[in-house]
Amino acid sequence: MTAPNRSKPGKRAKPPKPTPPKPIDLARWLFILSAVVGMGRFLHQLSDRETLIAMLREDLVARGMKAGQDELDAAMTGAIGFGLLLAIAFVLVYALFANKMAAGLNWARIVVTVLAGIGVAFGSLQLLAVAAGGLALAEFAVSPVVLVLSGVTMVIDATVIVLMYRPSVSGYFRSVRSVSVNPPHVANGL
Repeated sequence: MTAPNRSKPGKRAKPPKPTPPKPIDLARWLFILSAVVGMGRFLHQLSDRETLIAMLREDLVARGMKAGQDELDAAMTGAIGFGLLLAIAFVLVYALFANKMAAGLNWARIVVTVLAGIGVAFGSLQLLAVAAGGLALAEFAVSPVVLVLSGVTMVIDATVIVLMYRPSVSGYFRSVRSVSVNPPHVANGL
């Protein structure tokens, strides 16, 4: 015996959402992984508290201001806490865009492409600056861990872009759009 149809008369049942192709599903999880690795890179940079306090102290001296060690410690604790909240928010936003992209929304694929492209561009620039010695000239030290994590996120982001634009998956974004959007109503009602 079948269960009675309890949907309201006149309303069509929503069609089942298509499952994303394997490359799109892989791109989703890689994009989220990229955000998590980026958060790890950011947390590693925040963990060097002494360097951050020294930079803050130098900045205050350059501005002609003074601060005690307690004030510097309090400012750094607040900055690290805010940085943690910001990092978690970025991971959640990246996960949201990745899931929307995996659901077949083309605008989300474009947003993921832009974010991943920015990640590839900044990662490339950072690696080129280190290789050319530009950061050493600016007296800016970059940890080897940060460089490795930047390289990893750059490769992951490039892989995400390639996976999202493979010819085998381009039809998925068209099919989801054509199924999920209601047909337009024309003036004569046809």
